[in-house]
Amino acid sequence: MRKIQFVLILVLFFTSLINFAQEAPQAKSKVKVSGKVIEKISKQPLEYATITFKDPTNPKALSGGITNAKGEFDIAVLPGVYNITIEFISFKAIEIKQKNIQANSSLGLIFLDEDASQLNEVVVRAEKTTVEIKLDKKVYNVGSDLMVKGGTVSDVLDNIPSVSVDVEGNVSLRGNENVKVLIDGKPSNAINIAEALRLIPADAIEKVEVITNPSARYDAEGGGGLLNIVLKKGKNLGLNGTFIASTGYPDNYGISGTVNFKSEKFNLFTNQGYNYRNSPGNMINETEYLNADNTTKNFVIEPRINERYGKGYNGNFGIELYLDKSTSWTNTINYRKNNGDDTDNIFQKYYDADYVYDYTRNRINVEDNKSENVEFTTNFTKNFKKEGHKLTVDGSFSSNDDNTNALVTDSANNSDIIKLDKTLNHQTQNRNLIQMDYVLPLAKGSQFEVGYRGDFNKLLTDYQVANDGVINYNFTNTLEYKENVNALYTQYGLKVNKISVLLGLRWEDSNIEVNQLSTNDFNTKKYNNFFPSAFFTYELSDKSSASLSYSRRIQRPRGRMLNPFSNLSSNINIFIGNPDLDPAFTDAIDFGYIKRWDKLTFNTSLYVNKTTDVFQMARRESGEFVNGTPIIITSPINVATEYRTGFEFTLNYSPYKWWKVNGNFNFFRNETQGDFTYINFNDNEVTQNFDNTATSWFTRVTSKVTLPYKIEWQTNATYNAPQKNAQGEVLGNFSANLAFSKDVLKEKGTVSFNVSDVFNSRKRIMETYLPGVLNSHSEMQWRERQFTLSFTYRFNKQKNEREKQPKKSMNEGGEMEFQG
Repeated sequence: MRKIQFVLILVLFFTSLINFAQEAPQAKSKVKVSGKVIEKISKQPLEYATITFKDPTNPKALSGGITNAKGEFDIAVLPGVYNITIEFISFKAIEIKQKNIQANSSLGLIFLDEDASQLNEVVVRAEKTTVEIKLDKKVYNVGSDLMVKGGTVSDVLDNIPSVSVDVEGNVSLRGNENVKVLIDGKPSNAINIAEALRLIPADAIEKVEVITNPSARYDAEGGGGLLNIVLKKGKNLGLNGTFIASTGYPDNYGISGTVNFKSEKFNLFTNQGYNYRNSPGNMINETEYLNADNTTKNFVIEPRINERYGKGYNGNFGIELYLDKSTSWTNTINYRKNNGDDTDNIFQKYYDADYVYDYTRNRINVEDNKSENVEFTTNFTKNFKKEGHKLTVDGSFSSNDDNTNALVTDSANNSDIIKLDKTLNHQTQNRNLIQMDYVLPLAKGSQFEVGYRGDFNKLLTDYQVANDGVINYNFTNTLEYKENVNALYTQYGLKVNKISVLLGLRWEDSNIEVNQLSTNDFNTKKYNNFFPSAFFTYELSDKSSASLSYSRRIQRPRGRMLNPFSNLSSNINIFIGNPDLDPAFTDAIDFGYIKRWDKLTFNTSLYVNKTTDVFQMARRESGEFVNGTPIIITSPINVATEYRTGFEFTLNYSPYKWWKVNGNFNFFRNETQGDFTYINFNDNEVTQNFDNTATSWFTRVTSKVTLPYKIEWQTNATYNAPQKNAQGEVLGNFSANLAFSKDVLKEKGTVSFNVSDVFNSRKRIMETYLPGVLNSHSEMQWRERQFTLSFTYRFNKQKNEREKQPKKSMNEGGEMEFQG
């Protein structure tokens, strides 16, 4: 669509120049012809409508122009008689014949009707593809995906090529969990990002940008890359919006809406959403405990049933002020609140060495959690006269409060004893972010960029455990985490003929404090680092390009990784954080290639990452026992260097107007080198070797078909291959989703039905082998199969928005893009 507009503009521009050159010797004075083009039904202005002036005796175009954002045009022509044509794609053209123009005049309001005979074809061409493949990133447009209707951000991310979300909500990119998640270009202010992604409704998202190798402009956090979630703000002129209501099974109810009112001076927008969800899940952990000589000691079978109920509200209000034609100021208030009630019913069935049943213990963990987040964001943008010359200033100020209380009852069928454990977890976080970016175009095809970013974060976690009313000081602690990061960056981009170069350097100064206030254990870490980046692109042809890029990244440990408190839902498998974790550093190299045909886009990349001080989860005996069963502790450690190499490709294929397919395949190899040595409970030195080489792959295929009666059918299937680690293996897993939709009410409404996890097979299945300690098999399903029915209604807004933005040689972030 943009190509068509661009070609039309060029044609009109050059014909105007030719005409001027031909008529200039006559020294005639031009007159102006004005008017306004609007849609007949909605009365909305049509931007980028074309107006063409032709000689009645010769079909050659003599002059012309396009409408602005208000639908207005003002075109200078030589006095004379013209045939005037007003056109807009998917609308019936209007022709004014033999119009005699001798002085300044107005054509007044011009109303265009939709052309029903062209509508179906145009919708296919104008509709945003589910995935837009660019050389340096992939852009996933949520609006055209049926799978996520009534879902959450986690559901959105799990449908994106190269991205996976495991059953615990952890996000990985090309198999790497070291991913930085941004919302509107800023770090998420949530304390628990996995939980926050499950609270934000999918309907609030406009698109997700997947950046596998970011430049120096971006935060250096995230060795595996960046995911930028862009929320809807509404940009159409006038009052318009979208409302969505959904219901499902297990209980899943939601309502959300996006409304905006845009005028010449300002744009008011809001996004509101409320949902109630039941997310039942289950888990089983089958463990064979071993003696020192690897003979069987006993067995524990630990099935778990999870019931999770949550009520959440997510909303924002914002205003974008157009101070003048080149300056805008946007302010937004975001508010998020969630109340949850979770119940974990755990049965621990004990068997002796001959697998003869002994007894059963039952632990019931009843948990209620409340979270509340308030955030104010502001953006000031100044565009200077020269195209691309721009200054932006951003600020984000947020406060987050999480309260989780749990009551754990423990009883056994061979005893009347009932044990009560109570946990209280109160977390408060304040985060302030200030950023400034300045872009200065230099000579043709080059630009300079410089910026500052200050990120100031404080998290206080007050965790308390009481056993039968008596505080257990082994697990009770107040942890204060302070993170102050100041960053400066600069980068220079140059494009000469077919070669593009972008060189950048980022410097970050980190001041980290991890203070255990209950034990007066204070840990301060200060370090500063340079993060260079380099991108080289060569355009092989108009529709193909190759690139080579390098960047250095960092992963700082946070939250649960640092906090030495435990989740006591299981009293024999306990996770404990490590407050002495150091950051991990990654050097990433990526070679990419993109090729476009008429119906097919192919994108591939070969990547190599080296990460030092990588985090590893180590399991060990604590020295304590529950009824003779050893308590196993899992903690993160800095132990190894990891080498990750991989190859991936993505295909977008449209064999017919009624069928679109996109697929993604990723193969990777991980090699880990390192040893972990510790003193066990018997004062013996134990060394665990983490040397391991593992290969794995995953693939996802999505198909979207237009059936008779304009019913849309979308299916996707995902397979994650097995992957070994130093202490076991994660087994392979296949899952699929299914969705249908039908437009109603003259395309103002859409009814959608989707099934998430059709075969109820989406699980994390793990095998763990610790010689002389245990062998275990575990299966976890965070959420069972779900059915959702939703209804979308749009007012004063077409299904496929007609907003168009002119292409630039560089994007807003200053990174060069391949325009295919």
